[in-house]
Amino acid sequence: MHADNAKAACNFVFRHLHPHVLLGTASDRYSGWIGQIYTASRYEGRMTQRVQKVGSKSFTSTVLPVDSVREYFEHFSALEIDFTFYSLLLNPDGKPTHSYRTLERYAEHLPPDARVLLKVPQKVCAWRLWTGSAAVSNPSFLDPDLFRDAFYEPAVHLLGDRLAALIFEQEYHRKDDRLHPEDLANRLAAFFDAAPKDTRYHVELRTESYLSPPIFRVLGHYGVGQVMSHWTWLPSLRQQWQRSGQRFFNASRWLVVRLLTPRGMRYEEAYARAHPFDHLVEDMIQPSLFQETADLVARGLKADQTVCIIINNRAGGNAPLLARQLVMTLMERSVL
Repeated sequence: MHADNAKAACNFVFRHLHPHVLLGTASDRYSGWIGQIYTASRYEGRMTQRVQKVGSKSFTSTVLPVDSVREYFEHFSALEIDFTFYSLLLNPDGKPTHSYRTLERYAEHLPPDARVLLKVPQKVCAWRLWTGSAAVSNPSFLDPDLFRDAFYEPAVHLLGDRLAALIFEQEYHRKDDRLHPEDLANRLAAFFDAAPKDTRYHVELRTESYLSPPIFRVLGHYGVGQVMSHWTWLPSLRQQWQRSGQRFFNASRWLVVRLLTPRGMRYEEAYARAHPFDHLVEDMIQPSLFQETADLVARGLKADQTVCIIINNRAGGNAPLLARQLVMTLMERSVL
């Protein structure tokens, strides 16, 4: 199995590493992955260009069509879809949004065994929303009715069993904007008490002070997973694990690990340095990215968890190459 995993990783195939280890990426359809994950001839004449503003700079990217997700799942076993973070699936009048239509197209091409992690819209899970250059209070923060009607039910309808996890990303809260951990814990408890009962919920806490007993008690009570994130302002993965009391909370025994950005590096810088996402940027890659992820995988497997690792291009330039390097670390540590 060790030799098989090494050979597969060299060919960018990460689907069958271990029955309880899933590897995927944050988003897909990057033309920088042609020759690794994607075959250029399949998409000739069907790629489009997209301009994205990040900070004060604009970046032009070439994007593959949605049906490329079929080829994606020839290589990976999981996919995080993040465009749903920016929009609900249904408008107030019940009509489908652009995000709904895009997710609908994905659903048409996803294989039956696909495992999709879907980000919950910021309209539901963000304490504050950015409007231009200012952040304002979000009146629908943790509104269970909005979540159920405008996101959860249409998502389950579209994806069915292929929906493996729902990620509630709590954006970083600056010191002056932070809730007291007890307050956030109470709000989360009220939300999960009223939300549809489901074992696929996972909360990502991006503010260090929220890695605290009151919130962990709520996660444990409702069986909601704690997302472990290698991200700008969070402590190390090892420290996050220690803060949680070395516990796994998700009722379906799933651990989600997100490798997003180098610690200490802002999103804007990470994006600018990684774009166009077609090669590794060696001085972005922090040794802890692989070593501490391997530690978490080993602990998860020992505790009979399924560990799903999601890799972002911004963690070091190119997610498929980062995935290959992670697999090599897992093999060196005898985790696989």
